[in-house]
Amino acid sequence: MSLINENQYILMILFRKQYELFGKIIFEKVIIEAPFKIPNPMPEEACFIYMVEGQIKYEIEDKSITIPVNDAVMLKCGNYFSQIRNSTTSKNNQIVIVHFHPEILKKIYDPDLPKIFQEPAKRDLSVSLGKINNDFLIQKYIEGMLFYFDNPTLINEDILVIKLKEIVLLLCQTKNASVIQQILSQLFSPTSYSFKQVIEDNLFSHFTTGDFAQMTNLSLSSFKREFKKNYNDSPANYIRNKKLEKAADLLLISEERITDIAFDCGFKDLANFSTLFHDKYNCAPSAYRLNQIGKLLN
Repeated sequence: MSLINENQYILMILFRKQYELFGKIIFEKVIIEAPFKIPNPMPEEACFIYMVEGQIKYEIEDKSITIPVNDAVMLKCGNYFSQIRNSTTSKNNQIVIVHFHPEILKKIYDPDLPKIFQEPAKRDLSVSLGKINNDFLIQKYIEGMLFYFDNPTLINEDILVIKLKEIVLLLCQTKNASVIQQILSQLFSPTSYSFKQVIEDNLFSHFTTGDFAQMTNLSLSSFKREFKKNYNDSPANYIRNKKLEKAADLLLISEERITDIAFDCGFKDLANFSTLFHDKYNCAPSAYRLNQIGKLLN
């Protein structure tokens, strides 16, 4: 199965198996052929990603981490745009994912949620991900899940509940349990984001103005008025300029291909990015990179 994303990257999904509990996807096994680079919009859930084979790089806002074989990461819930890409020459990347939905967790733990889901004494909203390095018990848990993915006839609702509770118990015992609690507790203590926080946290996404309006719970016309009040500019002009400014910076400090930089900055295709960049800086992105580097060397 191949999927083409907004930037025309071809994503080859060689295998995908999902198990649902009470109508929600809880467990997934995915094998993706390299190279790939995909956007990852997070719904209102937390997500545990374990690398069985290959290696990926996870990027969100100003954070970037590499997840090698037998490592895992817990991701913060929320409506933001992140990216996952493969970061090695390994042909196949095999990933096991566990989704944590608040309504499902409330149902299986009724009436008392475990401590890991309760708000810690010192809440840190800046924590958006927690990495779990080569944990033996987690590794054995994943091996058990792979058995169930290979034998789907053995799966039933009771098994899924047990396996979900088991990963919660194991996460409580990892070295990074305090960070994981910061992330999981947000499922039941949602944060109120200001208008500007929503905009600034998603500047380099592929969201449309309509998407931003929906995220701020405003009509399109009300969103544009509120944006003008906050930024003294139109949404399209302000966001486009911020994306181009970031692209200009990356052209100087990064060795990434121009196509990748365009995608990282929220542009859907290289031609559109090149046209807009030329309009702002009076030269093509490649020429800008060469000219500015030349000035620094002279």
